[in-house]
Amino acid sequence: MTAASDIRVKTPDELKSLLLDLRKEQFNLRFQRATGQQENTSRVRAVRREIARVKTILAERARSAVKG
Repeated sequence: MTAASDIRVKTPDELKSLLLDLRKEQFNLRFQRATGQQENTSRVRAVRREIARVKTILAERARSAVKG
């Protein structure tokens, strides 16, 4: 799990890359669940929250860029 403070120090390009990686992982986890191969069920929730964290920070930066 990545803390919000660790995510905030990344550049927008790094954040977009991280978001892409997390979405790929989320897809794979969904596929594993559908085929009955999933072992770590808590990872689904963790990935979903990390995606939300990254998207929130990207949105905050977009808002601050518009204001400033």
